[in-house]
Amino acid sequence: MSTVMIIGAGGVGSVVAHKCAMVSDVFTNIILASRTKSKCEDIAASVKERLNVEIATEQVDADNVPELTELLKKCDPYLVINVALPYQDLHIMDACLNAGCNYMDTANYEPLDVPKFEYKWQWDYQKHFEEAGLFALLGSGFDPGVTNVFTSWALKNQFDEINELDIIDVNGGDHGQHFATNFNPEINIREVTAPCRHWENGDFQETPAMSTKKTYTCPEGVGTYSIYRMYHEEMESLVKHIPTIKKAQFWMSFSENYLKHLEVLQNVGMTRIDPVVYEGKEIVPLQFLKAVLPNPGDLGKTTSGRTCIGNIIRGKKDGEEKAVYVYNICDHEKCFEEVGSQAVSYTTGVPAMIGAMLICNGTWSGRGVFNMEQLDPDPFMEQLNNHGLPWTCVDHSGEF
Repeated sequence: MSTVMIIGAGGVGSVVAHKCAMVSDVFTNIILASRTKSKCEDIAASVKERLNVEIATEQVDADNVPELTELLKKCDPYLVINVALPYQDLHIMDACLNAGCNYMDTANYEPLDVPKFEYKWQWDYQKHFEEAGLFALLGSGFDPGVTNVFTSWALKNQFDEINELDIIDVNGGDHGQHFATNFNPEINIREVTAPCRHWENGDFQETPAMSTKKTYTCPEGVGTYSIYRMYHEEMESLVKHIPTIKKAQFWMSFSENYLKHLEVLQNVGMTRIDPVVYEGKEIVPLQFLKAVLPNPGDLGKTTSGRTCIGNIIRGKKDGEEKAVYVYNICDHEKCFEEVGSQAVSYTTGVPAMIGAMLICNGTWSGRGVFNMEQLDPDPFMEQLNNHGLPWTCVDHSGEF
């Protein structure tokens, strides 16, 4: 039915490639492209071995817009699935416009030299994609992505209006390493060390990073964890598109071991994103740290336990106060058995495939730039159950 090009050959790119290959009636031609072609070839070999599906591989520098444009014109994909670095989003969107391709990603744009991510830069492309007759989908991962759809599904099926939202992301896995991040270390550490922002009283309120902590017990025996309030991009789009939300917060679990290592790395300057001169060459400490930390794509071999990600949503139905908890639980070892990945990459890669599938089969369509909550949530929620991320919705009472 459709040719798709996946850009990015990390842990998430690997999951997207494997899951697209499992839906060959939709994705009839899959191309995997990255700066390092050998990574693409390794993933293609795994897809062939596991699923007996051939995928093509290409080398491309996604920061080089003319080079990427040329490749897109040569391969002519209906859709580009961007699972590269957030710094590259705008370059890839530019190339899609040049070549006449639809676009999607899993995380919003972030400037390389400023630890700040927001949707403004990509929302500014609305007119360009609309005039080109092209569709751009932003944030089709888990958070952002599934968490947006959990919210819009609840508004459509459970509430007349939503007033409060708490998104809780718990990774109850153990990777057996002294210190490692479950996705790209550079992006992870920039995200965690940035000031916290949450939505309240009609604006974003800023507090110091990791300064607000709660204890949370996950359902179904996943465990009890310390969770910390932090900023996450889906709050920006959700409060824009669902304006009845008066308060929105995002929470993520971190172990004391992780936080202690992170504190030391910050204190010695290893999380800096500005270049320093070492032996006559400029290096960025955080990028160097990324090079010496374990590769998140390799953690699946040693990771056990489960993730639990979901939304506690409060609002009104038929004039009465109501609260629900919509969540998914994902097992690291089962993910590795299926696609050779740990659950953090899996929970990002599966929603990317589902978003791509709904675009390619025409279920989701339009002209311009869209966030997940602007589209019909029901088909996406159905496909989560069909493709490895089953969800549960329960009534919620009291605080968490």
